[in-house]
Amino acid sequence: MLIAVDGPLASGKGTIARHLSQWYHLPYLDTGLLYRACALGVLRKNGDPEDEETALKSARTVDQKALDDPELRSARIGAAASKVAAIPAVRQALMDYQQNFARIPGGAVLDGRDIGTVICPQADIKLWISAPADERAQRRFQELRARGENISYDEVLNQLKERDTRDAGRKEAPMLRAADAHLLNTGGLSIDAAFEAARRIVDATKADLS
Repeated sequence: MLIAVDGPLASGKGTIARHLSQWYHLPYLDTGLLYRACALGVLRKNGDPEDEETALKSARTVDQKALDDPELRSARIGAAASKVAAIPAVRQALMDYQQNFARIPGGAVLDGRDIGTVICPQADIKLWISAPADERAQRRFQELRARGENISYDEVLNQLKERDTRDAGRKEAPMLRAADAHLLNTGGLSIDAAFEAARRIVDATKADLS
């Protein structure tokens, strides 16, 4: 069973995807970490994340170990990741990694922004996770402050809106809900409630497919 989970920043897609992978005993890949790892590699060499040559070199060196770096979750890296993700050559370089993961026998869970539309259009089950921008910004703000980052809510909200616009507006693999993706709005839901809602969608879809 291959499950594609897409949605914007701080919608809850990563948390839901991890819970689904644990519940159904499937391997899980947070594809956003690939772009964050690429961006981190660029910045650590004092490069420009919008420079294609530099970003592509970094993308070609991303491996599984790089995805465990705690700095990947920072606001700085998130903003840079959105820039490298807008470069077609970078997306192409990382596509094989994602699609190979999706071919694991027995299935997998992948989350990102173009899983159901570009990476795994053949996914058995597709979810589009969303929530109001102000609520997503509040979640992200609390996450960053808990990690000790000195950032204001307004800064987080502005960054989130900029990233939404950039991700949805890029020419290559824009952030877009697949036509056959099930919509789940996590606004006002606890983590447990959001997961239960997602699990019910997955179970119902599995039943329809069987």
